[in-house]
Amino acid sequence: MALNYLLHRHQVSLMRADAASCVSARSSHRALANGYARQIELMVQPARQASTPLVALS
Repeated sequence: MALNYLLHRHQVSLMRADAASCVSARSSHRALANGYARQIELMVQPARQASTPLVALS
């Protein structure tokens, strides 16, 4: 999955959790957000460990 897609789904899940009218819906959306956060972390972790930047800074 693309990083932008995961970031979008994470944000939508958080917004839906905030807007949920019952505890079970809120919990489900937060669980989805946590799952997306784990996938995002796995995608960006190698870039954080790289010794050289992915984009030229000059």
